[in-house]
Amino acid sequence: MNFITSILEDGEQAVKKDPYAALRFTEFRWYLTMRFFLTLGYTMQAVIIGYHIYELTNNPLALAMIGLVEAIPSVGIALYGGYVADKSEKKGLLLKIFGVMWICSVVMLIVTLPGMHNYISYHLSLVIMYVMIFCIGLARGFYAPTGFSVMTHIIPRELYPNSSTWNSSTYQTAAVIGPMIGGLLYWKFHITTTFFVVILFISIALIAITRLSRQAAEYIPKESIMDSLKEGISFVWNSRMMLGALSLDLFSVLFGGVVAVLPIFAKDILHVGARGFGFMRSIDSIGAVLTMLVMTRYSPMGKPWRNLLIAVVGFGASIICFGLSTNFYLSLFFLFTLGAFDSISVLIRSTIMQVLTPDKMRGRVSAVNSMFIGSSNELGAAESGAAAKLLGAVPSVLVGGSITLLVVFATWLKTKKLVPMTLNQIHTPEPVEVKTEPLQEALVSAPKNVE
Repeated sequence: MNFITSILEDGEQAVKKDPYAALRFTEFRWYLTMRFFLTLGYTMQAVIIGYHIYELTNNPLALAMIGLVEAIPSVGIALYGGYVADKSEKKGLLLKIFGVMWICSVVMLIVTLPGMHNYISYHLSLVIMYVMIFCIGLARGFYAPTGFSVMTHIIPRELYPNSSTWNSSTYQTAAVIGPMIGGLLYWKFHITTTFFVVILFISIALIAITRLSRQAAEYIPKESIMDSLKEGISFVWNSRMMLGALSLDLFSVLFGGVVAVLPIFAKDILHVGARGFGFMRSIDSIGAVLTMLVMTRYSPMGKPWRNLLIAVVGFGASIICFGLSTNFYLSLFFLFTLGAFDSISVLIRSTIMQVLTPDKMRGRVSAVNSMFIGSSNELGAAESGAAAKLLGAVPSVLVGGSITLLVVFATWLKTKKLVPMTLNQIHTPEPVEVKTEPLQEALVSAPKNVE
């Protein structure tokens, strides 16, 4: 209890003195470079794959399949990925993960080369792209827990909230630029040129990884894999705030996601084409980035559970308003507010995880988190595509936003006691043995390469 309180108090004092405190660490800047360029390439790729497949098939179920094909391996391998991350050297593992993503992008580039339809059929090209999406999903199942473990080793504990804000801001900035560049390049030069740029960005991310120091495993398994995995699940299950935050994200995004059906709105409802679609895929992240910058000064962690519920209400309301809009610029505004509210929930959830999770369990706990988040995003995309096929795009979005608000209301009824609490009033769940080093040593053992 005193451990968590000390971290939060030290973090608040550090941020008040220097909101750029986490950026003073060289390795953290290289980590953000890796994160930025991977996200840039990945979001560009997601945009062009989604629009390309819908353009080829004109079928919402084809969009649903993209989310489903990526979610199955990502969620299915997540727990094992967390186990591997905890017991492995992190830098080498990241290089292997990014290498798989790079190869998948190269294969999709080859499939989309001009004249390739003379050698492979239309149906075979779709199958190959879905297989590559599946492989990317596998890589993501290992990347989430590994990346989380790396970041927490290159920043002192008292700066976890500040580093979480900069990490999320970097991701959201790339998520703004990526779809916009992807949409514009697709509109101007078609898909093949865009894949060249995607591969370039992933290559830069690979180079950034080489600038990180090696991080030996802190966890040496003494029990079976199943018992080790159960330990991570048990930890999350016994933390009321952590489990609540993950569950809220799972169900709200599962039913309230609109990203998967944006190609339908861009092409058939708002009639803005690939260029407009690029802006639509970016504007929510612009809202997120601006909100993240505000939160570097004004943290939402004073009463995290109350603020999380408010943010998800705003998220659901934005979805409904977007579904009702028939004006392109008004739709962009509601996507902007959607991203703003979502960024608040992301920051709260990630800070809760960083502060409450002991070092030796970071991979496995992050794996549980990625199962929730991965299943909500990708399975949410599958649900959105299927609902759009059955109900139509607009009704499916309205229903999804309404369900999100119902989920928040039900969560509020179940968790009223958490609403007035601060984070340091939520106890660290058992079984947690913080025996690796005393508090004083933990706070003094700052990473090297600080300027």
